[in-house]
Amino acid sequence: MSDKVYWIWLQQVLGISASIKSDEITAYFGNARAVYFAGEREWRLSGVFTPRQLTKLENQDLTKAKNILASCVKNNWQTVTPDDENYPSMLFKLPNFPLVLYVKGNLDCLKNKITVAMVGTREPSRNSASIARAMAASVTRSGGVVISGGALGIDAASHWGALDAKGKTVAVLGCGLNCNYPVANEALRREISQNGAVITEYPPETKALPANFPIRNRIISGLSYGTLVIEAGERSGSLITANYALDQGRDIFAVPGDIISSGFTGTNRLIHDGAKPVFNAMDVLEEYAMRYPELIDIEKIETTLTLKTYSDPPSTAKVDDNPPRKEKGEVKFIKQSEPPLLSENARKIYRAFYKVEMQADELILKTGLGASEFTSAMTELELFDLVELQAGKNYKLK
Repeated sequence: MSDKVYWIWLQQVLGISASIKSDEITAYFGNARAVYFAGEREWRLSGVFTPRQLTKLENQDLTKAKNILASCVKNNWQTVTPDDENYPSMLFKLPNFPLVLYVKGNLDCLKNKITVAMVGTREPSRNSASIARAMAASVTRSGGVVISGGALGIDAASHWGALDAKGKTVAVLGCGLNCNYPVANEALRREISQNGAVITEYPPETKALPANFPIRNRIISGLSYGTLVIEAGERSGSLITANYALDQGRDIFAVPGDIISSGFTGTNRLIHDGAKPVFNAMDVLEEYAMRYPELIDIEKIETTLTLKTYSDPPSTAKVDDNPPRKEKGEVKFIKQSEPPLLSENARKIYRAFYKVEMQADELILKTGLGASEFTSAMTELELFDLVELQAGKNYKLK
């Protein structure tokens, strides 16, 4: 029987928590197979399990673990465990390293690479999203790998920036691989899996529960030499990632923001408390380039942040084939070709435009999307630089 079954079994017994003593368990028993066959007396003598965990050790067999492994094989997902060669070595520095990683893609993209976590708010300003995208493009163009959480906002902009530069990026999810969350990032996750990896410690079928994401954040920082925070409020989940990075002895960077805006309270506080302020990719990579010159191409690191370093969507603009009659004073209606990577909801909205400016309510009515679906898809269109929000909840094509 594959040893992976025993690792999955042990993960099911212990649960997924930032307080799991992975390092103590492996130090005492060696591996999950040894734990399984050790028996009740040895489990108690080890002193590494809680009373609740001891009860589960005694009562849980391998059935569920076998079913999980079978599901992964069926879907061509990898199950990467601590005794595998491609288990990320940086995670072993965590006392609570994941016992199993479920992977869609190729974790080899992390080998011998400088990894930078990029995180921030799910509802960033347009400027912050552009900064994240440009920064990620520069990091990967120089030879680094961008790590983020696959969420809306800064996460998505960071992943897209890496992909724009034809670089590698890894998304760490807070749910199972077959959970389509967030829906608006379905196309993004597909691209990441083909140019890096989508990973999670949560087994298939695990839903995107709020409690999952703070726990997952330790993996984002744990995979990275440093964590860069771009726009985060005082209670942003990104600060949890930064705190994990601090506990793990990793570097912390932050992009300064407006001191009177609540959206930047978290990032500005990080800088106040000692995080390195970042104005370009060189501020993040300069130390790594000196320490690991073979891993970072210092000549490709940008010293001036240009918000258009990433590839723009196709610009073969053309007049709509069947435009409505042009009214007096109306701007000529021209629509760009839609990028190939848009989600279905974003496509619906983009195709619904029949004039340069349209009300949100009008677009929702034409597409039939719910409010949350509309907001997510419109954020995607803004990241692709196809539309912009005007006063009065008007959206304007660019």
